[in-house]
Amino acid sequence: MKLRGSDFSAADARFMRRALALAERGRGTTQPNPVVGAVIVRGGRIAAEGFHRRAGEAHAEVNALAQLRGSPRGTTMYVTLEPCSHTGRTGPCTEVIIAARPARVVVGCRDPNPIVDGRGIARLRRAGIRVDVGCLKADAKAAIRAYSVWVRERRPLVTLKAAATLDGFIAQKTKPTARSSSAKRAPIWITSPEARAAAHELRAAHDAILVGAGTIRADNPRLTVRDAKRRPVGQPLRVVLAGRQPLPAGAQVFDRAAETLTIDDPRGRVAPARALKLLAARGVQSVLLEGGAAIAGAFIKAGLVDRIALFVAPKLLGGGIGVAAGADLAVARALRLGPISVQPVGPDLLLTADIDRA
Repeated sequence: MKLRGSDFSAADARFMRRALALAERGRGTTQPNPVVGAVIVRGGRIAAEGFHRRAGEAHAEVNALAQLRGSPRGTTMYVTLEPCSHTGRTGPCTEVIIAARPARVVVGCRDPNPIVDGRGIARLRRAGIRVDVGCLKADAKAAIRAYSVWVRERRPLVTLKAAATLDGFIAQKTKPTARSSSAKRAPIWITSPEARAAAHELRAAHDAILVGAGTIRADNPRLTVRDAKRRPVGQPLRVVLAGRQPLPAGAQVFDRAAETLTIDDPRGRVAPARALKLLAARGVQSVLLEGGAAIAGAFIKAGLVDRIALFVAPKLLGGGIGVAAGADLAVARALRLGPISVQPVGPDLLLTADIDRA
């Protein structure tokens, strides 16, 4: 049965959905490569499957073929991303597929990398293999969104994550003390343990976690993944944007649980574009922004936030520091969001949305 408005059948969609689920198993370990999943079908049943596990290791198509029992001839291969046609750390997947001679290859989406884009598909077709492109295309493109931003804009995809009360405050303020004439943030737990566990799932899905020096001094966070069902192999890179003042030597972020990168700015100003450029050069494709209002505001002002993940607790604080207080935008320039997804997390809600750049 064909799907309405599509050249693909319900079975095609089912097998591609499985390939996309497999691709997610490589999330956090494949960079600078994208996540990719592959499924081989014989006689309407899955005969083999694979995914790209880690950069430098075999790609999804190769892993699936290695698992296959019997001849690959006459099979259909479903792959979430266009097979590569160039030699990097590994050889071209197109040549492996051509040698296997499946009857059909179904591709989720083309590879946005200019050295691949369309070439892998063309190579398979020249070899006489039927290639159908665009099965669950939107889902396939969403799976490699961070990779796409990285190859096209040479920066990581940035997700702003925060926990706030129902009236939009991420923290309360304390009164100025004799040591400081400015109001300082008092660390408090706004959301539930369930929401904090979900936040660790978000950390596990990103290459790096970024905060400012103020968060290190106020909260002394570890910035590691500790409470996640899908814990990564290793840990995300921890990134601290520092200013003139030295960071506390005993801060937990400097333990040996994960690598920490400190980006200094002697002028004492947050430089989002510079930070992202440095991270992109290291192969970082996705950043979870966990800093306070100043860091969030700086990235918002720079137009470098791509999506938000806001945990909202059923609490009213009545005053404090707003989610985007550091941006201080005029109403006409307010950050606009696309469609919002709402997910219950314990007693809290998780609101996720892409930034509307239209």
